[in-house]
Amino acid sequence: MQVHEAPVTSPVAVQKPRLVFFHSPRSGPSRRVEGFLAQVLQRRGNHQTFRLLRVATEERPDLVARFAIETVPTLVVVDGKRVSGRLEVPRGCEEIEHFLAPWLH
Repeated sequence: MQVHEAPVTSPVAVQKPRLVFFHSPRSGPSRRVEGFLAQVLQRRGNHQTFRLLRVATEERPDLVARFAIETVPTLVVVDGKRVSGRLEVPRGCEEIEHFLAPWLH
């Protein structure tokens, strides 16, 4: 799986922070966190808040090294060209929601 990013079509999209989800397709915790993340973003209609990028660590070791990812799953918020937040091995919706609170509506 490659990293896929939606094409930028408006100035508003350029300003959206990117939420990078580093995961392993073979990891049970990664699959659970994907479900938690979907729930958090679905609440109050936050699917459009971020440009969500899913990065399979086995397929993109260059990005794993660049972001210094040591464990999966890990969530990283990139705002502009700067890492604005990192959450390693989230344990539930509440932890993810608290982490993403500065960006959620």
